[in-house]
Amino acid sequence: MSQAFRRKPIADLTAHDGSTTGLRRVLGAGDLVMLAIGAVIGAGIFGAIGTAAAGQTDPSGAIIRYGAGPALVFSFLLLGAACALAALCYAELAAMIPQAGSAYAYAYATLGEFVAWIIGWDLILEYAVGNVAVAISWGDYFTTLLRGFGIDLPAFLTTGYRTAVLSSNPAVHGLIDTAPRLMGLPVLVNLPAFGIVAFITWLLLRGARESASANNVMVVVKLLALGLFVAVGTGAINPANYEPFAPNGFTGIHQGAAIVFFAYIGFDAISTAAEETTNPQRNLPIGILGGLAVCTLIYVIVGAVLTGMVPYQQLAVADPLARALEIAGFTTVGWIVALGAAVSMTAVLLVFQYGQPRIFFAMARDGLLPKWAATINPKTRVPSTTTTITGVAVALAAAVGDAAETYDLTNIGTLFAFAIVAIGVVVLRVVEPDRPRPFRVPLVWAVGPLGAAACAFIMIGLPRQAWERFGLWLLLGLVVYLGYGIRHSRLRQTPVA
Repeated sequence: MSQAFRRKPIADLTAHDGSTTGLRRVLGAGDLVMLAIGAVIGAGIFGAIGTAAAGQTDPSGAIIRYGAGPALVFSFLLLGAACALAALCYAELAAMIPQAGSAYAYAYATLGEFVAWIIGWDLILEYAVGNVAVAISWGDYFTTLLRGFGIDLPAFLTTGYRTAVLSSNPAVHGLIDTAPRLMGLPVLVNLPAFGIVAFITWLLLRGARESASANNVMVVVKLLALGLFVAVGTGAINPANYEPFAPNGFTGIHQGAAIVFFAYIGFDAISTAAEETTNPQRNLPIGILGGLAVCTLIYVIVGAVLTGMVPYQQLAVADPLARALEIAGFTTVGWIVALGAAVSMTAVLLVFQYGQPRIFFAMARDGLLPKWAATINPKTRVPSTTTTITGVAVALAAAVGDAAETYDLTNIGTLFAFAIVAIGVVVLRVVEPDRPRPFRVPLVWAVGPLGAAACAFIMIGLPRQAWERFGLWLLLGLVVYLGYGIRHSRLRQTPVA
């Protein structure tokens, strides 16, 4: 049992420096901040923000979760505060352990192999499952964009099967009966969602520098689109829409924060780029903390404008910003924002699809996953095998899945990882107090426990179904660890010093 909690020496974690066995260091602080904006400003602000304001119901109309209403801005502030605590902890560990594994690597160094495995398995939910939701939301905005050109794709080619099954909209749910059938099964596939994941996978296979450059361009486009929305929407604000300000009290604010937390996980994705970052001891803290601060400010401003434009009850749609502009009479601007949203969520897909293969890569390098998962393309120096496998899996899931269903799994997985990182910082201060720390968390004995507690509090706002599925996922991970990882772990094959 003691072997299961054996910690990997930090010296081993930092041994990969860009040689032929590691990744190439090509990203600076500016690239990291742009990656953070690329990941955080996306499906949350263009998609989940509407559900967070209006709440969520099942097909029968029963309330699943209460919405925050115009008090959505407080949901964002609550999230920003909770994530700031976790981000500080991430910054300290990322600067000390600039390795591709993110929270997995940090847990390995602080809490031992078994906890590291749980986190690595958990991060699959954060990245791969999260990207399914982002791809589906991208497809919704892309469909809106095509309508601007007078192109209407058949509904059965833009709606996944699970979306139709779970929808409370009679027209969408009715597609199960009206869609073409193949071998007796309804043909309901989201082709736009499938196509964008395939494109992103191709782009990522070209290399980290090329991927970061593409992300920088997309971030500029998305910020211009949001700036246009705020500029036009501010003039259309009706103060009456702010009443009642918090229709469901703190319960709505809490549950609204749990819904949109999905949007805030981008700063975690930045830490997966640690092994490809120049001067990581300086640049990683800047990228993580700077990106979070900028993104929180953007969310608060957009949330205030959005809930002032239209009654919050009308925002429970896949494309709330475009719909709000359409209701307010700005159809052309809504189309432009839809274009910005499509570009924006392309950047989110890129960053998350960038992160997931590197988690697999780090785990395989430690022997916890098969060796082929640690394969690096000799020309592009990216983990090409895991990038391809992740792309295929996410594309297929996005073709048939439902966005709302996957948001919760992503949220609970991410919050769990954040809590472990916050605890890990405190543990490492105890077991290795003299180790050099390029960035130190201020008031760590308060920040660490408060960060873990804040994440646990937001997790409580998630529905029971999310907890049940999360438990089943961890149980499956335990089976894989006991069946493979525990027997192939390189750390276990190394004598105890």
